[in-house]
Amino acid sequence: MNEGHHVVIIGGGFGGLYATQSLKRMPFVVTLVDQRNFHLFQPLLYQVATGWLSPANIASPLRGVLKRQKNASVVLAEVTDIDVGNRRVILSEKTIGYDTLIVAAGSRLHYFGNDHWEVLAPSLKTVEDATEIRARIFLAFEAAEFETAPKKRGALLTFVIVGGGSTGVELAGALGEIAKDTLRNDFRNIDTGDASILLIEGAERILPAYPPKLSAKAQMFLQRLGVTIRINATVIDIQPDEVAIKRGETLEHVPCHTVLWAAGVQASPLGKILAHATGARLDRGGRIFVESDLSLPNHPEIFVIGDLANYPHQTGRPLPGIAPVAIQQGRYVANVLRDRIEKKSRRPFRYKDRGNMAIVGRASAVADLGKFRFSGFLAWLAWLFIHLVNLIEFENKVLVLIQWAWYYFTRNRGARLITGDKRTHFKAC
Repeated sequence: MNEGHHVVIIGGGFGGLYATQSLKRMPFVVTLVDQRNFHLFQPLLYQVATGWLSPANIASPLRGVLKRQKNASVVLAEVTDIDVGNRRVILSEKTIGYDTLIVAAGSRLHYFGNDHWEVLAPSLKTVEDATEIRARIFLAFEAAEFETAPKKRGALLTFVIVGGGSTGVELAGALGEIAKDTLRNDFRNIDTGDASILLIEGAERILPAYPPKLSAKAQMFLQRLGVTIRINATVIDIQPDEVAIKRGETLEHVPCHTVLWAAGVQASPLGKILAHATGARLDRGGRIFVESDLSLPNHPEIFVIGDLANYPHQTGRPLPGIAPVAIQQGRYVANVLRDRIEKKSRRPFRYKDRGNMAIVGRASAVADLGKFRFSGFLAWLAWLFIHLVNLIEFENKVLVLIQWAWYYFTRNRGARLITGDKRTHFKAC
């Protein structure tokens, strides 16, 4: 390897961006390819969806982030194929040659074979998803304001969230605050506090990845906000005006116009393309099995990181698809490339689990930090601090801190904008 060695990185998410930045002082030419021109801080995306933050608060232009990294450039394009034999990335309008390829293409939401539900139950992965959900939430209250039929009004004020993981819990808590606090005095014909928020989880408790005591705490916080929780329950059908929920042998039909999807993910379609080209194995979720150094079998020049990688070498199971995993993998691969220059060997990748945190409304959160497990206000402060520190740009850190402080003291969400075509957002009504 020398200074002409070309490293192409696909994906400007956490894994791709941190890999790029970690190569800053190394003798490589780095090209970051993404079909979006910004890095999105997805852990705070739900706050855009619930009118707490604006999209620009959690998005950072890739060229701006990397402008001082002289060995890195950005290409705005969609990857359509990978020519492994000739070491080329095929883009929509051109090709880029590589010596080393790092694929960090991420994941998308999974509807478990019911992709037609996506129109009725949007997921939360992109800025467009967040603004779509935001519009649906606030349009539901607007429609209820002028609905005179009690049953129809009740359906308009019913919100169903599918999935009781961190995203679902945080969405449910935010919706509870919107109904009980933010909009309390904004309408004349409805009491927004009458809104019904239903959280559906297929496991025996919400936040199943957390210790049972913290799951119970989170459930208590949500119930204080008026959220109804259905555990051991699955959604078997979604219609424009109702959701069918099955619990054991009981089938429940819930009249509802707003359904939000926070259950399950599947790997980027790029995984299948890469697997076909290299002979690598895929798991049921479309993730690629990687070696202990995150490279592909028989292809040491190709690395796969983040949500697209199935790394079973540490625990026997895939690592969770969360930002800390992608960040650590991005940094690790950069160090592997440096060690190859210096002809050094590197130990297998090991993920350092620093714990999980979930915010459950204003001044309430749960935190599992290994030996330290706590909840309430202290956990909420820790959640705010960790997320603030990990935002990419200093300007965003300042803006988000101001918005959080404003909301804490006023309970007002200043980004409650309904944008786009109302007929598209709320076609169910």
